[in-house]
Amino acid sequence: MPRPSVLIVGAGLAGLAAARELERRSCGVIVIEARDRVGGRVWTLRDGFGGMHAEAGGDLIDDDQEEIRKLAAELGLREARVLRGGFSHYRLGSDRRRMRSSSSGWRQTARALEPLARAYKLNGEQWDGPIAAAIARQSITEWLDQIGDRPAVAAARKASLGAMADLRATAATMRGFFLAEPNELSLLVYVEQVAAGDDPAKRTMYRLRGGNDRLPERMARALRASVRLQHAARRIVQNESSVRVTVENRRGGRTEIASDYAIVAVPGPLAVEIEYAPALPAAQRDALSRLRYGRATKTLLQFARHPWRRPGRPRACATDLDIGAVWDSSEEQLGARGILTLLAGGSASDATKAILAAKGAESLAGELGFFGVGRARLIGSRSVTWEDDRWAHGAYAFFDSSFPPSARRLLALPWKRVFFAGEHTSNAWQGYMNGAVESGLRAAEEVFATSKLPNKL
Repeated sequence: MPRPSVLIVGAGLAGLAAARELERRSCGVIVIEARDRVGGRVWTLRDGFGGMHAEAGGDLIDDDQEEIRKLAAELGLREARVLRGGFSHYRLGSDRRRMRSSSSGWRQTARALEPLARAYKLNGEQWDGPIAAAIARQSITEWLDQIGDRPAVAAARKASLGAMADLRATAATMRGFFLAEPNELSLLVYVEQVAAGDDPAKRTMYRLRGGNDRLPERMARALRASVRLQHAARRIVQNESSVRVTVENRRGGRTEIASDYAIVAVPGPLAVEIEYAPALPAAQRDALSRLRYGRATKTLLQFARHPWRRPGRPRACATDLDIGAVWDSSEEQLGARGILTLLAGGSASDATKAILAAKGAESLAGELGFFGVGRARLIGSRSVTWEDDRWAHGAYAFFDSSFPPSARRLLALPWKRVFFAGEHTSNAWQGYMNGAVESGLRAAEEVFATSKLPNKL
C-alpha cells in the first residue's frame, strides 16, 4: 500500500515527534516552521552565560512522563535528576515576614476539594456532562469566596481562619504552575489535579544533559527532509483526495505545497489564524479561539557562586512574590557559578516586566535573599516573555471558567484530512513537553488509521 505524504505545520516537539514517527513508517514528510529555529517553546539559552546554559522555555521532565523520556533515550540523550527536594512554598506571614512552608497548603486544598474530586471521579474523570460543567463554571477565587462565606468558616475559630489563609496563599503561589491567576483559572483544573492524587510540588524531576533543545535538534537532524524554517502556513485547502497548503516565507512570498494529509502542530491561537477550506466546524474554531495561554516571563540570573546550595535549604520554591517561582536551573552543571530561574506567571509576569524595565535584573536579584543568594554577585541575565512571542501567544494553555469543558475534546479532533497536535490537545499532560510529544505521536497514528479507510468529504 502506498504510504501517504504529510505536511506538518510547526517544528516544536509535537510536530517533530509526528514527523519522526511518520518517516519511521516510510511516509513522505514536509515540515514547515515559522521561527528561525526548531523547538518552539523549548528554547535553551547559552549566549552570555560563559559556557553554561539554562532553559527559557520547557524545563522539567517528570519521572512518569514516559514518551518524552523514551524518545530522549532513543536519540542518545541522557537525563539529569534535579530539584530532589521538590518545591517549597514561600508566602507572607502574619508578622509580614516571609515564611517557608511545606506542601501543607496543597494538602489543605486537596481536603477542601475532596467532595468535588469525588464527584469528578464518579464522572469517570471526564470533562463531559453536567458534573464537569458545574465545577468548571467557577473560578478558583469564586470557590474560595464561596467556602469562606460559609458560617462554619466565616465565624470561625482562629485555626479555621488560618486554614482559609493557607488556601488563598496556596492559590496565589500556584500561578507559577498554572500561569494563571486564581480568578482566571477554572476550578475544574484544580479538581483534576487533586483527583490525580499528585502534589505538584513533590515530583521526581529531570532535565536533559546539555540542554533540552538537544531533543528537537536531534529529531530535526535525523529527518530525511530538512525543516523549512521561516515558513508559515496561511491557508489549508482540502478535497476528498489531497491537501494544499499555502505557505508564506520570511520575505512575504507565497507558494503552495500539496500532500495527502496535514498536521497542524502549533498553539491554538496560531491554528485559528490559518484559513481552512472547507472551513473548520464552528464549534471547533470556537474552542480553539477561546483557549487561553498563560502569561509568563522567565528570567535567568547567573551568579558568580551558588551559596543557596546548602544542606537543608530548598533549591526550588513557589512564591506569591512578583518574581514568581524560583529554582536552581544549573545544579547538574559543574563549576562555581550558578543560574537561578525565575518564572513569573499570570499578573506576576506583568509585574516582573515592569521591574525589569524600571530597575533591571539587579532589582530582581535583590528579591532573592529568602532563597539564600546572600552576597553572590550577579554576572549575567536573560529574560523571555512568552505572551509577547508572535509564534506562541503565551507559555502554555490553560482553561478559564468560561471555557466549556465538553469542548476540550474538539481541540484534538481531526478535520477530515487535517489533524491537530500540541500540548493543548493532550488530556493527560496538557502544558508539559511530554504532552506535546504524545500529541505528535497520536496525530501520526491518526494519519495511519485514516489512510487505510475511505475518506469522503
